[in-house]
Amino acid sequence: MGLLIPYFVVLILLAFYGLHRYRLVYLYYKYRKNKVTEPTSHFDELPNVTIQLPIFNEQYVIDRLVDCVCKMEYPREKLQVQVLDDSTDETVEVARGVVERYAALGHNISYHHRTNREGFKAGALDAGLKSATGEFVAIFDADFTPQPEWLMKVVHHFADPEIGMVQTRWAHLNRNYSFLTEVEAILLDGHFVLEHGGRSRCGVFFNFNGTAGMWRRKAIDDAGGWEHDTLTEDTDLSYRSQLAGWKFRYLQDVECPAELPIEMTAFKTQQARWAKGLIQCAKKDLPKLLRAKVSRREKIEGWYHLTANISYPLMIVLSTLLLPAMVIRFYQGWFQMLYIDVPLFLASTFSISSFYLVSQKEIFPRTWYRTFMFLPALMALGIGLTLTNSKAVLEALIGHQTAFARTPKYRVINKTDKAVAAKKYRKRLGFVPWIELLVGGYFALTVWYAVANENYFTVPFLILFVFGYWYTGLMSLLQGRFDSLIRDRAEERSPKPFPVGV
Repeated sequence: MGLLIPYFVVLILLAFYGLHRYRLVYLYYKYRKNKVTEPTSHFDELPNVTIQLPIFNEQYVIDRLVDCVCKMEYPREKLQVQVLDDSTDETVEVARGVVERYAALGHNISYHHRTNREGFKAGALDAGLKSATGEFVAIFDADFTPQPEWLMKVVHHFADPEIGMVQTRWAHLNRNYSFLTEVEAILLDGHFVLEHGGRSRCGVFFNFNGTAGMWRRKAIDDAGGWEHDTLTEDTDLSYRSQLAGWKFRYLQDVECPAELPIEMTAFKTQQARWAKGLIQCAKKDLPKLLRAKVSRREKIEGWYHLTANISYPLMIVLSTLLLPAMVIRFYQGWFQMLYIDVPLFLASTFSISSFYLVSQKEIFPRTWYRTFMFLPALMALGIGLTLTNSKAVLEALIGHQTAFARTPKYRVINKTDKAVAAKKYRKRLGFVPWIELLVGGYFALTVWYAVANENYFTVPFLILFVFGYWYTGLMSLLQGRFDSLIRDRAEERSPKPFPVGV
């Protein structure tokens, strides 16, 4: 019986984080009138703007990014573009050549290459500020493709002197590339619609996402500048800046398209970096927030925001206890399981489904119902990330520092674009995929036990665990093998030259 105590403690904690998703939906609709669409005033004369493009080994997308930025509808004499390159491969030559080409066309664009990568992205942005001439600084990662009107839609919001940062919504260039990218897009849409939307509308803290946003230079300086002691330097600066008194604005209707990771290992690496970075920010910034003279609502929302990834280690504990708890609970009777377990499971799991359904309904009012077919995979993928993200969270908690792991960009929009780039920048995840397969096997055992004991209610939930762990594990192990097979077959189908002399 003592085993049930930690089981219920973990389930209740997960239920609290699940219920918080309902609260975000509630805030989103309650404060719908606070949605920002147009700026409250306009500049009489457009200010100087610096656009920073931090890159690292991005040879396949840097020309597309620079091309988009140089097509911005903004007076050239008031726009400065900085390519901040920390690359260690052929990107150096490619990026320098692109910058020289556009500089020759009359654009105020400069190339900055560092060889030490001190501070990683935060260090590059900070180094760029030393020669930045703009009163405002826009930032775009290498895989983004801002539209020509983006700058003009954003800059006038800074005519309000209290605004320190404006964030726009990410859209997805390769949303329909694969089942994985479809699910990734839904996950990100939930964050950008309901998390950013709910928090910004009700006036609590929210964060800059590292790209597709613009800062007032003074808001960066007042917060102490870019710091690189966390892996999510954007969230860290966001909290420090808002604690310094600056207001942030979110423009849900202004999109900035970008590429989604097309491989499981790239996606898992990205998610682990975000999970670890947010916990690092919780350790660094949450004590400041709790001591600050801000409302209780802001403190509570900041707590949920920065500590949300604690749910991953909790899921590990729940996974370990689930089968023994099922054995014990089975002998206590069905009624107790129904009136205690069902509400907790619904609070911790069903909230995820409703959360993402609402976000898709807001963006795609005519086709949002398609999301239903992706919900099982979405929930399973969230479960499958548990091991990788738990490792990242535990590293953050014990203070283990790791390098900034980039997300590879391949310039892949549809199936015909799959390139050698994937092989060049692919990252392996060591033994983790094998552990995921083993954990999936453990949950397959729990499915067998549930069926054998006619505990059919738990079977669909347990199957999500099996599918989640096996899917992430197998995709991580096999992604390169499928690419090689496709490439070899393509080479076999291509016409062969006739031998010389025949």
